Amino acid sequence: MPDSSILAWSAGTWTHDPAAVEDAEHFDVTAVEGSDAWRHTAYGFVHDTEHALLAPLAVGEAMEVSFRAPWDGQFDQAGIFVRIDDEHWVKTGVEYADDHLGLGAVVTDGGSDWSVGFVDEWLESEITVRVSRWADSVIVRARTAEEPWRLVRVAPFDGQAAASAGPFLAAPTRAGLTVRFTRWARSAADAELH
Repeated sequence: MPDSSILAWSAGTWTHDPAAVEDAEHFDVTAVEGSDAWRHTAYGFVHDTEHALLAPLAVGEAMEVSFRAPWDGQFDQAGIFVRIDDEHWVKTGVEYADDHLGLGAVVTDGGSDWSVGFVDEWLESEITVRVSRWADSVIVRARTAEEPWRLVRVAPFDGQAAASAGPFLAAPTRAGLTVRFTRWARSAADAELH
């Protein structure tokens, strides 16, 4: 991956304030119960209450976020959020659902979709999610520790629109989800898919 520069947690602006933030050695963020991001598809509802700490993301740039959490609440989630506006965004990372940890992405263009695959072996690990912005798409990769990057998603994304991205979390069904974010970095976008 290209050389990266570390972003300070103060470089971003929250979409919705979390319940608590502790910026000590690490960045521990606690979600508000009922927080989520979703628009219409399959469920019919709209949720626009996620906690995403966003900074500008230009075409040709990438962002990486590393984090860990005690995954045990239904639909606990964390990763990277990439946002143009209320109806055009991507959330990608992990989500705990039905006793499994899933790695996936929700791509929203008016309505939301969801792609996911189990990564139960990641439950106790620090997870890193990386999003590269190309002229017409975002490329999502993820890994733990020093294992190889896994390609998670290639999704259409408007290269003409101003967008921002950064760490996110949400806790749709419970209070008390605290995610420890350990790294937030920006670099050049990945040049290749494979």
